[in-house]
Amino acid sequence: MIRDDTPILIGVGQVTVRDEPLDALSTPMDLMIGAAIQAADDAHVQRRTLASLDAVVVVKSFREPMRNSPATLARHLGATQAEAWLTPDGGQAPQALVNRFAAEIAAGRKRFVLLAGAEAMDNARRLIKSGTKPDWSQPADRDADLLWPDKPMVTAHERAHGIWAATNNYALLENAYRHHAGHSIDGHQMAMGELFAGFTDVAAEQAHAWFPIRRTAAEIAETGPKNRFVAWPYTKFMNAMNQINQSAALLMTSVGEARRMGVPQDRWLFLHGCADTTELWYMHERQNYFASPAMRLMAERAFAMAGRSIDDIDLIDIYSCFPSAVQIGRDALGIAHGDPRPLTVTGGLPYHGGAGNNYSMNAIANMADRLRAAPGQLGLVTANGGYLSKHAAGIWSTEPVSGDRPWQREDSASYQPQIDELPRPPFTETPSGTGEIETWTVTFDRSGELTGAIIIGRLGAHDDPQATRFVANAADDRALLRAMTEADLVGVSGTVTVNEAQGRNLFTAG
Repeated sequence: MIRDDTPILIGVGQVTVRDEPLDALSTPMDLMIGAAIQAADDAHVQRRTLASLDAVVVVKSFREPMRNSPATLARHLGATQAEAWLTPDGGQAPQALVNRFAAEIAAGRKRFVLLAGAEAMDNARRLIKSGTKPDWSQPADRDADLLWPDKPMVTAHERAHGIWAATNNYALLENAYRHHAGHSIDGHQMAMGELFAGFTDVAAEQAHAWFPIRRTAAEIAETGPKNRFVAWPYTKFMNAMNQINQSAALLMTSVGEARRMGVPQDRWLFLHGCADTTELWYMHERQNYFASPAMRLMAERAFAMAGRSIDDIDLIDIYSCFPSAVQIGRDALGIAHGDPRPLTVTGGLPYHGGAGNNYSMNAIANMADRLRAAPGQLGLVTANGGYLSKHAAGIWSTEPVSGDRPWQREDSASYQPQIDELPRPPFTETPSGTGEIETWTVTFDRSGELTGAIIIGRLGAHDDPQATRFVANAADDRALLRAMTEADLVGVSGTVTVNEAQGRNLFTAG
């Protein structure tokens, strides 16, 4: 007998819209309402049941379109008594919310919860192109309450050197990963293409994919008129796509409440294992740039809770904003290179498209559909926010959690100190002297022109954990920048100085 207080996912909804008339474009709120209604239909409950929600949580849009989108969504659904919450930025939010509210439901503090999120950035782009500024605000008596505190992802010093844009930061991770793996530049470029070609194969079969198009490894890896470099070595086809109109929603409750509402048992999804971790926060604090101790710990705790291993998992969705996120995630999870299991159930952020912070809600919805079609299989979803900074994972199945003990999530506060207490490398904002490059990237503008270089290095050997780390830029010399895309610079030595007039550091090789 399944315990009545066991938390379950009962309904999923997804909405993707394209090519709407300019005078009838969907807003993010329209998309979320549609996804919530679909989730109710998916759970086989009447839509008016949504009025009895006791919590409505919205994953923050990149362009939060109104002062209080959770309260506005609750009002549209008739859930006037529901708590309304907004998450800060972070792509880990959807799975982190599931983990959090599963515990709330198991403890009896919540009964019926809606999670939702949306982006309509493609519609916003079309409006701007037509000469109209999008105004999707709706009246609210106060700003939304954040479910957990927000915190800047970068320091002012990092930002001054370009270490703030996701494309730049994941490219820094990529070059470190390639060097650590011992790959040649050309060989690794094609390996990234091959990795993501498999993602396009999955996207091509998905009804909600923004780009349901199969691409070859060469099409993804090689530059061309439609596939410029964004931040080296990433081409446009390797980047997360957020210029989309997509939404997803999830309905959660307890087994006892699901029985009371008449939700058929074939709609129930059980969370067998889950975990949440946070990396050493700022990029300059990381122990290295080719691995994620926090992801490894997340996987360890989620599998321990489920009593399973990665070998037991049938379906996988690794957060896939850029190739380095997938490769480092794959290693942290213990998935062997060449493992035949696809690493996505959606096609990933570059091809399915990602509704900003909400992508993983689409992944969970797709996973639910896949698991219902194959009862008894296990599915793993990982989610990532920031720059491999914030992590969440969930292990799902249609099979009930075994045993008669109450469902209980291990509090992340019990294991997060394992990451927080890792030694941080010494760091200086005012470096001077000789050093070596630890990782680097070269940036481009939208026309494909080289714009600069970002360097993370050490005053001393690049692989000496005791050597002081610094961040810097290279001289704005076109020939130099081009050369920096043609050779492995990890370990290259040079001098670093402070340019006080520009407020940044300058690294000169040689």
